Amino acid sequence: MLDQVDKIQSNPADLRQRPQPEEGPLSILFEDESVVVLDKPPGVVVHPTYKNTSGTLLNALLWRYRDRAGVQPGILTRLDKDTSGVVTVALTPALHAAMQRDMIAGRVKKEYLAVVSGVPDPVAGRISLPLGRSSEDRRIVVVRDDGAACETDYEVVEQHTRHGDRISVVRCTLLTGRTHQIRVHLAARGWPIIGDRVYGHASEAISRQALHAWRVSFPHPRTREPIVVTSASPVDIQALIPDTDGRINGRRAAITASTTPNVTTIVAPVGKSSTSDR
Repeated sequence: MLDQVDKIQSNPADLRQRPQPEEGPLSILFEDESVVVLDKPPGVVVHPTYKNTSGTLLNALLWRYRDRAGVQPGILTRLDKDTSGVVTVALTPALHAAMQRDMIAGRVKKEYLAVVSGVPDPVAGRISLPLGRSSEDRRIVVVRDDGAACETDYEVVEQHTRHGDRISVVRCTLLTGRTHQIRVHLAARGWPIIGDRVYGHASEAISRQALHAWRVSFPHPRTREPIVVTSASPVDIQALIPDTDGRINGRRAAITASTTPNVTTIVAPVGKSSTSDR
């Protein structure tokens, strides 16, 4: 199975236990009657939990669509609180089920940018390491023989020297979607993400892990048109790269996003995006 799925159920359970509409900002990269793709800033929780019962993206989505009958936002992927970037949401249970089938069939592609310590060797490849919860701390994911099969493709797109240390910008593509997969896979190979306090070490240069969900590609659940939505890397990640001049967002990392035929590409401007709290 690809990604953990979060969905609002129609069961009339105790409303105190269900996510409630809350007015809040949403940075929208793509939206139509079927799907909305959001640009999540770091520090924001995607879905309510027992520790974060409000102020999440889902609460704000419920507010945005509060007057649209039949809309039940279903989040197809979660991002960690301190990971930024694209979050894809289907707007009805039927559309959610269709997009989930596409995910299982491998028709949804999710690409991330990470800034890591060191230079991966080889500079491109596939990491296949089984992952599971730590027996000592269930909040942490570790490589373990009895874990779930996990695969991540990676490619170095830039190399730099920062304060005498080698760092790399790495594009990662998820072939499976497990909790903390990219963070654990890169750290296990000896290339921890800069700023990752759990699987690497804290950094004075950035207050969170330098991981950004950069691009998502999927067939539209109704029209089957190929959709590609891209989020520019945030300023805190760009600041890690000496003399970057926006290259993470442009010449190298963009690849074919603007040249592939019959693809809708939405790129958020650096440092801001279209914000709505309707």
